[in-house]
Amino acid sequence: MPELTPDALRAAVARIAPSRVPALTQHLFEATANAQQTQSLAPLRSFVHSWAVFVAIERHPQRAARLRELERLVDAAEQDPADAIVEIRHIRDAAEAEAGL
Repeated sequence: MPELTPDALRAAVARIAPSRVPALTQHLFEATANAQQTQSLAPLRSFVHSWAVFVAIERHPQRAARLRELERLVDAAEQDPADAIVEIRHIRDAAEAEAGL
């Protein structure tokens, strides 16, 4: 896991999911602007949390693929999503723990 800084997270995203760098950059810009407007670090903390979890998930291709499959199941609404939602929560919890959040 990279350090929980915008630069380290950007470098990690560039390695594991380069197509997501523009989204990260936009999110960072918005978080910085919101932090300045509100005089709060909460938007920047949210940015770091979001992208640290993303990196923790995406650095394990099988886990990332499983998460996408579960999200498709929930979005399709073709069956009861309860089990898929529980598994999604477990994946995200594991990613948060791995990121030290």
